[in-house]
Amino acid sequence: MAKSAHTTPDLTTAANATVGLRQKVGDAILGLVLQVPASREKEINRPQARARALGRAAARQASVVAGSLALPPGFLGWLTILPELVGVWKLQAQLVSDIAAVYGKQATLGREQMIYCLFKHVSAQLFRDVVVRVGERYVVQTASLGFIQSAARLLGVKATQRIIGKSAGRFVPLLGAIGVSAYAYFDTQQVAKTAIDFFSKEIVIDAETPSR
Repeated sequence: MAKSAHTTPDLTTAANATVGLRQKVGDAILGLVLQVPASREKEINRPQARARALGRAAARQASVVAGSLALPPGFLGWLTILPELVGVWKLQAQLVSDIAAVYGKQATLGREQMIYCLFKHVSAQLFRDVVVRVGERYVVQTASLGFIQSAARLLGVKATQRIIGKSAGRFVPLLGAIGVSAYAYFDTQQVAKTAIDFFSKEIVIDAETPSR
């Protein structure tokens, strides 16, 4: 009985911590997509090679950031989870902006395009009514703030589930850091792939039928 009495508070504390992390992750995603970063890149005639180079450079940076923040052992590692995610996502957001710029489309880059490029590989179904490919062009529906907030919350849930699923690695610092670093590299490459495909096509902004 004594064991049961101690277990319930522990489970409650863990559940509360998970909910808190989920909310913080969702808020971080929302803040990220509502502020599209500027780019120093310029439009060029053959943008694909430059866009791929940007993707590789950003993936290397992301792997270093994520791997470094995953080094603290045990529970100290949990304190670095949110900074790790935000650090990688900021690099990826800048990558999306830079790829848009080399394709000459940074001036029209909005929150719908940003959240799509950052997280389409995480949940393509979530954006099916916002970004639609029609032949060799993409039609982007203007999304309400409510939709963006809802999408950020759902992505926060998915990101938190992934964190919990890989949490054991945080208790083996070096191996955990290697795994986190590799995932950040792969994840950033996926963002680059989505952005290159997206901005290489004609983009039509449909502001008359906003997604809810």
